[in-house]
Amino acid sequence: MSGGFTRNTGNRGKVKRGLLIAAGFLLLAVGIALLVLPGPGLLLVLGGLVLLSNEFEWANKLTEPVRKKAWQGAIESVASPLRVCGSVLAGLALLAAGVIWMLVPALPFSGVATGSSLILSGVVLFVLLVYTYRKVTPEEKSAARRD
Repeated sequence: MSGGFTRNTGNRGKVKRGLLIAAGFLLLAVGIALLVLPGPGLLLVLGGLVLLSNEFEWANKLTEPVRKKAWQGAIESVASPLRVCGSVLAGLALLAAGVIWMLVPALPFSGVATGSSLILSGVVLFVLLVYTYRKVTPEEKSAARRD
């Protein structure tokens, strides 16, 4: 016996679908902006495309090439000790800039929002750097060095 309760999952499915599409376009837009700004642009573009690929064929077609490009960029970032060092310095610079932008009100767009987004970008960079460093094989690293 169901206790007299019925579920209306039709509207819930439409709302969920709408939220996923909105999140996909939001990630895609922010990712495109972060391709030229400090942050993990290609990763967010990929995340947006993955969400949108269930609903749109164009997004599905773009997902695999973007995934390959993102992985190639990740491999290149850990291909040599010099590149790893450069990535670490970039992450430290993002963290420092975030703190400075939160503490110095005279800077353009200063405040918690700008500072925290820079700090978040630095943290994401470090997480991705550690992940990539552990996942990339020595063969992939040496192939990236030759290119």
